[in-house]
Amino acid sequence: MNLDSNKTSKTSEKMKTVKAAWDKAPSGSKKDDALKHYQAAEKAHKAKNDSDANRELDAASRILG
Repeated sequence: MNLDSNKTSKTSEKMKTVKAAWDKAPSGSKKDDALKHYQAAEKAHKAKNDSDANRELDAASRILG
């Protein structure tokens, strides 16, 4: 596995973790804000921009935390 695919794999796992936390979160403005960051992370991940995806996932995690 090369370095880029390893980063992508870690980002994919992080996305699963954040999505699971989002699924369990109670409805409200925090959940809505976290969803915006998660969706931005999905877009960045599809564009193969793992640094932006991870930054957005971190923001979503902080909101849900």
